[in-house]
Amino acid sequence: MMGRALAVWLGILLLANLNGAVRELWLIPAMGHIPGRALSTLVLSVLVFLITWLTVGWIRPVSTGDAMLIGVVWLLLTLGFEFLVGHYVFHKPWAELTEDYNVARGRIWPLVLVVVLFAPLWTARIKGLW
Repeated sequence: MMGRALAVWLGILLLANLNGAVRELWLIPAMGHIPGRALSTLVLSVLVFLITWLTVGWIRPVSTGDAMLIGVVWLLLTLGFEFLVGHYVFHKPWAELTEDYNVARGRIWPLVLVVVLFAPLWTARIKGLW
């Protein structure tokens, strides 16, 4: 189960990177910084849910605990990638990496993290896997 979940997360990571490229190349120049980032966040949230919906039967969590374990692992991998790769590979300062968490400034990135965490549980329940 966990190997399949990791494979799906890698697919989500690829989509997230493509979404980021679209955001930087087209959305922000066309809409502005805050609206472009917000739309990108909403699109990525929908993509995460959709990919999870399409693959949760293949991942095969057999309980609420399994689904939540997958969500926690996906969340930790996402945060690890965002902060460690963002800082040490792309050389972004820590302050820049944490900007997306400032909801008071119009940043809604935490929505993606909520969807990443709960999508395995939500989709498994909707599909009646147990």
